[in-house]
Amino acid sequence: MDELNELKQYKNIHMIGIGGVSMSGIAEILQNRGFNISGSDISSSNVTDKLRENGIDVTIGHYSDAVENANLVVYSAAISDNDVELARAKELNIPTVERKEILGLITKAFRNTICVSGTHGKSTTTSMVSMCFLEAKKDPTIQVGAILDEIDGNYKIGNSDYFILESCEYSESFLSFFPKAEIILNIDSDHLDYYKNIENVKNAFIKFVQLLPDDGILVYNADDANCSHFSQYTKAKSLTYGINSSNANYTARNINFDKYGFASFDVYHNNVFFKTFKLSVPGIHNVYNALACIALCDEFGLDRSDIKSALQKYTGAHRRFEYLGEINGAKVYDDYGHHPTEITAVADAMKRKKYNHSWVIFQPHTYSRTKNLLDDFAQCLTNFDNIIITDIYAARENNTYNVSSKDIVNKIDDLGRKAYYIPKFDDIIDFVKRNVKPDDIIITQGAGTITDLGHKLAGK
Repeated sequence: MDELNELKQYKNIHMIGIGGVSMSGIAEILQNRGFNISGSDISSSNVTDKLRENGIDVTIGHYSDAVENANLVVYSAAISDNDVELARAKELNIPTVERKEILGLITKAFRNTICVSGTHGKSTTTSMVSMCFLEAKKDPTIQVGAILDEIDGNYKIGNSDYFILESCEYSESFLSFFPKAEIILNIDSDHLDYYKNIENVKNAFIKFVQLLPDDGILVYNADDANCSHFSQYTKAKSLTYGINSSNANYTARNINFDKYGFASFDVYHNNVFFKTFKLSVPGIHNVYNALACIALCDEFGLDRSDIKSALQKYTGAHRRFEYLGEINGAKVYDDYGHHPTEITAVADAMKRKKYNHSWVIFQPHTYSRTKNLLDDFAQCLTNFDNIIITDIYAARENNTYNVSSKDIVNKIDDLGRKAYYIPKFDDIIDFVKRNVKPDDIIITQGAGTITDLGHKLAGK
């Protein structure tokens, strides 16, 4: 590992929004490299508790005097320009830098930074790759956008030259990184509040591919038309995977699903049998995620048995079709998916399980996404027997789009199906208790606070 030479002049680093899924991992890495780290966040959480346990000074709430001893202030994209700490840093002429720039410098410090990207499946595939490298005793540093029980959180500090990183395309943040290897899972219309159209999304991924060094590794999905041309943009070694593309380097054949929706399949490498794998997460989309992981890990020389063992041990990151418990004899699951493609994948995975009737309780995420993909949301939700929709989770936005959850309900009605608009969580719980039956299956779906409802339904 190289030293973070660009940061050596900054001994005391303060991080605004330190409890974020990416910021917390950065904080631990920087502390491990000898920097004095402090930070603040708007509320306490398991993440901020863990940071404190590891000796990092975390303040709950934002106060202008929190930055006064800092040599550098790092802020996340969620922090507004008028934040009191950020404003005070600028007033004192303390250098400030956005999260992605610091993360980029960290990726530069590792000889083998492995970036997992794509519109869908990043957290799961990052977790799968991480599990394989841990199984092979490679001691990687890990940063993933979800809680992974095997590392007791969303990050791990390793002592090797491997850095496995979930790499988000939003606001082109992944273009600040220095990857040795990339996985590109798929490309879809998302984050259109930033990108405006799918062509701009694809162009961002082309720029991402061009970051690879000539001796780098590119793994991409041959079944995704938006990815199929990427090898022309790099001199790095290109590896493809797929189910439908017979000429892909890594293919899955003889796919079978058990009663839980978990797949077993044979992998062929350049049409030669490689190994049989068994997953412990449901759905065909996870076969794709596993293929990407297998291709990457095989190229890095991991033993096939370690890859197989790790993938079978992987039971999912938190909020990825996560089983929570039961209500009235019905099983309750929770899933982070907030794009129509992700919801369709969840519905497909659910249909491979055994149950009576299915229920989805969906919380749309951001007004812009709801407006841009309104018809697609309505269509994908009709894959479930019972549909409940609650209010849009605004996240970073104001409703300048003149859209509401009722618009999705009306679209579903136009498709000849019934959906219920229920804005209050307590009312949803009452409705479910009155109507759900034993052996039904319920999923709370979305990237916002809907997970809280799932836990309440399961009595947690």
